[in-house]
Amino acid sequence: MIPFLAQVSSETPISLWPFMILMVCVVFIVVAITQLRVHAFLALILAAFLAGLMTGDLPDTNNLNKGLFHSRVALDTSEMSGNNWNKAVTWSLMGFGDTAGGIGLVVALAAIIGTCMMGSGAADRVVRALLALCGEKRAGLVLLSSGFLLSIPVFFDTVFFLLIPLARALSLRIGKNYTLYVIAMAGAGAITHSMVPPTPGPLMIADGLKIELGIAMVAGLAASVLPAWVVLVMARRFNDRLHIPMRETPGASHQDLQSIVDQKDDQLPGLFVSSIPVAFPVVVISLVSILKLLKKTDFGFFPMLEFVGQPNIAMLIAAGFSIFTYARQMLRNQPELKGKLAKALSEKLESPLATAGVIILITGAGGAFGGMIRLAGVGEAIEGLAEKFSLNYILLAWVATAVVRIAQGSATVAMITGVGLMSAVIGDGSGLPYHPLYVFLAIGFGSITLSWMNDSGFWVVQRLSGFTEKETLRTWTVLLTVIAIVGLIEILVFSKILPLV
Repeated sequence: MIPFLAQVSSETPISLWPFMILMVCVVFIVVAITQLRVHAFLALILAAFLAGLMTGDLPDTNNLNKGLFHSRVALDTSEMSGNNWNKAVTWSLMGFGDTAGGIGLVVALAAIIGTCMMGSGAADRVVRALLALCGEKRAGLVLLSSGFLLSIPVFFDTVFFLLIPLARALSLRIGKNYTLYVIAMAGAGAITHSMVPPTPGPLMIADGLKIELGIAMVAGLAASVLPAWVVLVMARRFNDRLHIPMRETPGASHQDLQSIVDQKDDQLPGLFVSSIPVAFPVVVISLVSILKLLKKTDFGFFPMLEFVGQPNIAMLIAAGFSIFTYARQMLRNQPELKGKLAKALSEKLESPLATAGVIILITGAGGAFGGMIRLAGVGEAIEGLAEKFSLNYILLAWVATAVVRIAQGSATVAMITGVGLMSAVIGDGSGLPYHPLYVFLAIGFGSITLSWMNDSGFWVVQRLSGFTEKETLRTWTVLLTVIAIVGLIEILVFSKILPLV
């Protein structure tokens, strides 16, 4: 390593200090989260301050310099010079505000949609429709499709908790295939959770790389198809070879969810109404983005379509549908709530909104960290090395994200760190030989890599499925690592044959 550094320092004008800043900050984040048990929000915001302090002479916080930070708005237009400590804090908070303002509402609305879809039985209605369409013989495909679709608007942990009773009931009914059902729906859910907005992680990546949300949705879905097929193949192989029995799992018999599962079809919302919260934002946001890409925007009602297809508005409409459906089901099942419905709904939504608040804080802190990494000159330094040694930015994005993921466990933190680095390196992506979408996808797949005992998702799968730790490592951990590698190969190939530029 030392000879390499000496070579770089002697033959190129590239400063090595930005790399030191990056290394120190990443190590700080990993140690703080994994060893000191510091909350991810505090670890990331402190890392942003640390990057600013290590950078040295920061630019003044005025309108002239805000472009250095890729800021949307000037949150602080006052001149601040002389005190670098103050500037480090001010620039960090500008990054926090920019990021939180960009994704905060979408994250909160996604949390509302997920809660309402579960509570109303809409999610279960979608699953049952798929099961009726495909039949019990294709139950593995049904659960895979369900996990794949529901993890777009609903958090992975929530989807797994919802679907595990169905997997258990199907296995009891058929008498086999428990491992197939668990791995199929969990693996597919993990893919779209990391690859398709408006889940917070991919939403943050798209925002950081300045990629239109609709385009990011379409690309994430398209790139997820092959890995999802790999999930089904591997799930069947695990099922045939490992013979894992279905064990008692107290967590999988949650009363509220089980009562939904036990309801008759006519007690659940209709399929069309149930599908709207998932389908509507995906369709309208993607449609607007595609029309803009094709330059087909010169018809009369496009301004209205563009308004409805704005991510915040599309998600707001979807949330409205989901709340309406939930309220109707609550009155149907509990007529005594008439006159008290608003209060009951408010109480039901408190918990998901509190969760969303934590996620917004974490992603906002990640935005602060990413902004300070840019100001530290890490992007220019890595860009110089990449040109000198012909580094592949897709591979760089995947490896950087995967390393953070393996080290500290959280896919979301890994994505935040990865996009902070890559947005500093590629800027708006105009200099790339391929569309920055491929960097977006590389970060997503890198965040899936090697879920093991430092990952909360690992324990969710292990405890709710009844697998042992060894069985979870042999199935879940192996599966996600294969998915990540398959995804990397997929986007490397397509970036060559279909660069989209």
